[in-house]
Amino acid sequence: MRTLPAALLLAATAALLSGCGEEATLPVAEGTGPNPKLPPPNASLIPTVNIAPAKGWPAGAGPEAAPGLAVAAFAEGLDHPRWLHVLPNGDVLVAESNAPPKEEKQGIRAWVMKIVMGQAGAGVPSANRITLLRDSDGDGVAETRSPFLEGLFSPFGMALVGNDLYVANADAVMRFPYQPGVTKIAEPGVKVTDLPGGPLNHHWTKNIIASPDGKKLYATVGSNSNVGENGMEMEEGRAAIWEIDLASGNKRLFATGLRNPNGLAWEPVSGALWTTVNERDEIGSDLVPDYMTSVKDGGFYGWPYSYYGQHVDERVEPQRPDLVAKAIVPDYALGPHTASLGLAFTKDGKLPGAFANGAFIGQHGSWNRNPPSGYKVVFVPFAEGRPTGPMVDVLTGFLDGEGNALGRPVGVEFDRRGALLVADDVGNRIWRVTARPEGVAARPE
Repeated sequence: MRTLPAALLLAATAALLSGCGEEATLPVAEGTGPNPKLPPPNASLIPTVNIAPAKGWPAGAGPEAAPGLAVAAFAEGLDHPRWLHVLPNGDVLVAESNAPPKEEKQGIRAWVMKIVMGQAGAGVPSANRITLLRDSDGDGVAETRSPFLEGLFSPFGMALVGNDLYVANADAVMRFPYQPGVTKIAEPGVKVTDLPGGPLNHHWTKNIIASPDGKKLYATVGSNSNVGENGMEMEEGRAAIWEIDLASGNKRLFATGLRNPNGLAWEPVSGALWTTVNERDEIGSDLVPDYMTSVKDGGFYGWPYSYYGQHVDERVEPQRPDLVAKAIVPDYALGPHTASLGLAFTKDGKLPGAFANGAFIGQHGSWNRNPPSGYKVVFVPFAEGRPTGPMVDVLTGFLDGEGNALGRPVGVEFDRRGALLVADDVGNRIWRVTARPEGVAARPE
C-alpha cells in the first residue's frame, strides 16, 4: 500500500477511529460459496475501519445455537484462548496466546491501527501458556485446569505424534515429551525447525497438523503485510504452508500464495489437506472473500499479485504475470473480511443430521467491513469430499445491539465424545456445542 501523504494523515486519524469509509453493496452471502461475487475494487484513500470493541459476556449470557444444537461453557476465566487440541484421553489443550512483542511501524496510520486493534481485544500481553482442561466426570464442564506448558513464545498450533507433543511458537516448532494423563510438562522443549518470524512478524499465528502416518508436520505461516507493502524481501518463506520432515527436521514449501492460512484439517473422505485463509484488506467492504480450500502440493494461490485466481491486485508493484497465470482458484469462499480461522471436519456423527458431514469454521470477525461480517461459527456441508451447499450459521450472537464484541470465536475442535469445542478469545471461554435433546433450551442457563 502506498503511504498516505503527510498532509492527510491527521485528517485520516479521526476518520479511522470513527469508523468512516465506504460501505458494502452486497450481502455477505454473495461473497460465499464456490462462485462468490467479486465486484470491482474500491480502494478508498481512507480505509474502512469498523472495529467491534471487546466487551465480554454479561453474567449468564452466551452465544445462540442453531436449531437442533445446544451450547454451554466448557471452561471460563481463561486468558485469551486462541487454539485447541484434544488429546487421545480426552484432555483438552488450550493455547492462551496473543501477539508477541514486535517492531513498531512508524506513522499516524500505524498508531491508529494499534489503537483500534487494541479495542478489539488484541492488545493485551500474551500469556505464553498452554493450559490443560479435564472433564473427568463427563458432565461437559472441565473441573480440572492445569498450566500444562509455560514460558512459550506466542504459541498457537499443537500436534501429538506418539509420545511427542509439537507446539508451534510464533517463530519455531518445538517438541516436548508427553505421557498420557500428565497435567504438566516441565522438561524444556527441543527446537525442531525455525519458522519465519522476525521483529515485525505481522501475521504471527502458526498452526501445525501431523500427516496421517505421523512422519510429517504441515505448518502455516501468514504474510508479513497486507499486500507486500513492506517489501517482498520481508515475505521470504511466508504466505505459505510448509512441510516438515520429523525424522530430519528438514522442510520445504508445500503451497504458497496463501495470505494468512490458519486452520488445517484432513478431509475425512478424500484425505486431502484443507486450510482456511484470510484474504487481503483495504479494497472495499465486498472484497476479498476469505476462503477455505484443498491444498495442492506445489500450488500457488495468488497472494499478493492476484486474488481468486487471476483477479490482479493493481496495488502490488512490480507485478508477476507469470505467477498470476498459474494462481489456483480457491474451493469455497467464506465471506469478505470474516477472519475465518478455525477449521474442523465433522467427527463421529454425534451432531444432528444437518451437521452430520461437513466443515465447521470459527469466524473471528471483521475490522475492514461496514457493516461487520463474521463473529460467528459456521458450517459448510460436504459430500464425497467436496462442499455441496450454502454456509449455515452454528453459533451467533457474538455482537450485541450496540456493535460490541461479547466474544470472538477462533479455534474449533471436536472433543472425544463428538461435541464441538469453540475457543472464544474475547469471552475468555471455551464453548461446547452438542445435539440438543428434545425440550432442552439451545443455551442452558
